[in-house]
Amino acid sequence: MAELEVKRTQVPRLRKNVPVFVFMGGNIISFIGDQLYLIALPIMVLKISGSPLSMGVIAAVERFPIVLQPLMGVLADRWNRKRILLVCDFGRAVVMGLMGTLYLMDRVLLPELFVAALVIGVLSQIYHTSQFASIPDLVQTEDIQAVNAINTGAFNSAVLIGPALGGLILSYYNPGVSLLMNAFSYILAFCSVLVVKIHTHRKKDAAANFLAEVKEGFIFVSRMKPILYTNMALLFSVVGTTMLVTMIVIHLKETMELTPEKVGILLSISGGGAIAGALMTSFFNRFFKVQQVLFASSLIGGISIIIFGLSSTFISLMAWNVVGMICAAVKNPFIATMRQSLTPAELLGRVQATSRFMTWLLMPPAALVSGLIAQHFGTHAVMIIGGSISTIASFFFLHKSLRID
Repeated sequence: MAELEVKRTQVPRLRKNVPVFVFMGGNIISFIGDQLYLIALPIMVLKISGSPLSMGVIAAVERFPIVLQPLMGVLADRWNRKRILLVCDFGRAVVMGLMGTLYLMDRVLLPELFVAALVIGVLSQIYHTSQFASIPDLVQTEDIQAVNAINTGAFNSAVLIGPALGGLILSYYNPGVSLLMNAFSYILAFCSVLVVKIHTHRKKDAAANFLAEVKEGFIFVSRMKPILYTNMALLFSVVGTTMLVTMIVIHLKETMELTPEKVGILLSISGGGAIAGALMTSFFNRFFKVQQVLFASSLIGGISIIIFGLSSTFISLMAWNVVGMICAAVKNPFIATMRQSLTPAELLGRVQATSRFMTWLLMPPAALVSGLIAQHFGTHAVMIIGGSISTIASFFFLHKSLRID
């Protein structure tokens, strides 16, 4: 830890820290590409199968690699994190480019989409774990909260730009073009990582037992109560948000009968709300306690999903989706900073992976269940049930261990 603190003091303060902004610049470009993919995929699935259930299945397949998160955390702590990020960006570019080309040639069937979704899911899980563990090495300790807020803002900027661009592409071209643009975004992200120096925390005993290192991550999280109870809250909250995300495009396009352009506009405006939420984090960090922010943002976010499911007008749908995005944007930097601040550098990959495993474990069944509910009861029911689960989950944040100044 002392060695890491020395390295951090050698890093420039945030305003002059060019490498971290290059790193985040690559992130925002790939995030925009991801939004193109997320809006194009349901359209592709509906065109091929005509079934909301198929979308639920493919979303579950894409999220299935979550079960491998503990192993991915060990990789992030053992291996060169920069190389991991480069391999993941390159691999996703290849898969996404191949699927976009095949779709333009009208040669894509559901099995190919399932395989591509699984590969993208594996690479994305590895990438995000390594990216999270890399951030503290690029900035001074006192800048971590600000960088997490900026990173969240970058993601939300992508949510602002990506869906509108995706809707425009779908209006004039087809989903294959969106996938090709996503592939190009990964290439640009690859280039940004290539020029940034990322330190690797190698264990002295390189032959240490793999499973023992996985266990070490679980033991740390179980003993660090603020992280443990945050994970418990997120476990159920993520179920609700997964149900929403899996069906939101189908809900807007098929149930609410919005055009692709309106779907893109609605989602993009919601991204604007999320940017506002990210900008609010410094204010909340100054005047409110961590527990208050986490509980309030989670509670309001869950209620917003319920009202979104009950809404019948474009304005109402947009307004409540904005509210939900603001809440998520406020909450996420606090959670990321808490994990990074409470975790030794050599454990960051495993603690993040363990936490993702614990909080995202129900993602695949939640995606599948959302497809089943939509198929038999409609997408309104998906939103209401998902929002109710997320609302109840917020009460885990009231545990005494989260009374952090």
